[in-house]
Amino acid sequence: MRKVAIATLGCKVNHYDSAGIAEALQNQGHTIVPFNGMADIYIVNTCTVTGKTDYQSRQLIRRAGRTNPAASIIVTGCYAQTAPEILADLPGVTLVAGTGEKGTIPELINSLTTGSPRISVGDIGLPRAFSSLPVTSFQGQTRAYLKIQDGCNAFCSYCIIPYARGRSRSLPADDVINRIGSLTGAGYREIILTGIHLGMYGRDFSPSTDLLHLLQRIEDETSLERLRISSIEPMEITDDLIHHAARSKILCRHFHIPLQSGDDGILKAMNRHYSTEAFRNRVAAILDAVPGAGIGIDVLAGFPGEGEGEFERTYRFIESLPLSYLHVFPYSRRPGTTADRMPGHVSEARKKERARALRELGACKRVHFNEGFVGRVLSVLVEGAKDRVTGMMKGFSDNYIPVLLQNGGTIHANRIMGVRAFRTHDEKLVGEETQDG
Repeated sequence: MRKVAIATLGCKVNHYDSAGIAEALQNQGHTIVPFNGMADIYIVNTCTVTGKTDYQSRQLIRRAGRTNPAASIIVTGCYAQTAPEILADLPGVTLVAGTGEKGTIPELINSLTTGSPRISVGDIGLPRAFSSLPVTSFQGQTRAYLKIQDGCNAFCSYCIIPYARGRSRSLPADDVINRIGSLTGAGYREIILTGIHLGMYGRDFSPSTDLLHLLQRIEDETSLERLRISSIEPMEITDDLIHHAARSKILCRHFHIPLQSGDDGILKAMNRHYSTEAFRNRVAAILDAVPGAGIGIDVLAGFPGEGEGEFERTYRFIESLPLSYLHVFPYSRRPGTTADRMPGHVSEARKKERARALRELGACKRVHFNEGFVGRVLSVLVEGAKDRVTGMMKGFSDNYIPVLLQNGGTIHANRIMGVRAFRTHDEKLVGEETQDG
């Protein structure tokens, strides 16, 4: 039995995969230890969505080799899938496992040998079934994640992920229900459904189904108290899905929607199949049916061809939308994508400047949204960790507002309770437990 350390970069799906690997290893008798300490085996679950995450992945591999030169290093994830030879050449690497082989790592650990690195990376483009190690515990987390979909068929011009994760595939609905039962049985009150292209859930089945039918089954067949969905494409937020959100007793009033650009020409170049008008209509439809819903967006700064006019239109469009927060990413060139070959690449300095402006706009949006809930009662799931700055207990409301709990010393974690907000603090609300409302 060995000491194993795991480092994870990237999305919630990657973190779920790492949690599954860790749980399987613990079930075998191995011990999971911090990545910055001594271990017999280091696992780096990589991300390749940007050049920065490629660099961070290589740095983690080198750090592991310096910490214990005698250790075995396993590299997996999206960067391992797209550039296995580069990673296999790094000192100390014993095994490079692609995204399709990630779930076999707990088995492969027992057959690690010294010598030339082994590369276990299959053709991700071939049809394959959904694969995911089950997770029943998330150490240090009050909310649980459940990966129900993997892969992407969209091929946005800037994105490498379809080449790293393959075609869309889904976890069968019966398995979803069973895994939710295990998580609620373990005490989790909120579960976040995650995927790479969540709105494509069930389209790979025969007969096909969809995310809405899954949400209805979860509501009808489980005892879950709060359900949250992660990022979902704008045109996959159908009127029927919005209607379900409006009447659901468990689905959180929170939508995270990738916008990427507020300029129609850039959206077309990105291979995004909607217009700014269509996006605005989806946001309006959500808020009309689900008052108080938190709506966050993703936006890319500095896509090829984004001149001053295109950026100004993006900024003004986002400024005009009733959003609660922004996630901003500078465009990063990804070899092999269509956008990499496009003319009109924006300088790094200009991308950084535009990203800063958008993040400032996002902070203003967050504060303005939060101010609308001062004096109102919110449903908050209390977390275990306290706020680092104030030392207060904290949690998230159902519409994804971070809330600090004044006089919360006697409040226990993992409670869902009514909190009346009475003031803002930076980009958070401060409130107290209430028995009314």
